Amino acid sequence: MTTKNFTVTGMSCGHCESAVRSELAELTGIEEIAVSASTGELRVTLAEGADLPDSAIIEAVDEAGYQAVPAP
Repeated sequence: MTTKNFTVTGMSCGHCESAVRSELAELTGIEEIAVSASTGELRVTLAEGADLPDSAIIEAVDEAGYQAVPAP
């Protein structure tokens, strides 16, 4: 499994977290999504063998109305 970490800006509540989760859930290959409005952290765990580019994750977060960048 591969884990990808991002920093998300613009979230302020549980509804924001839910919106991000909902958009990411539409992508193929994601096994687990952990997102926190209070810290701005997003952790996406990919299924074994899944190849999902960062750009697809960032675009899904954008569709939810927020901005994401890969975390250092």
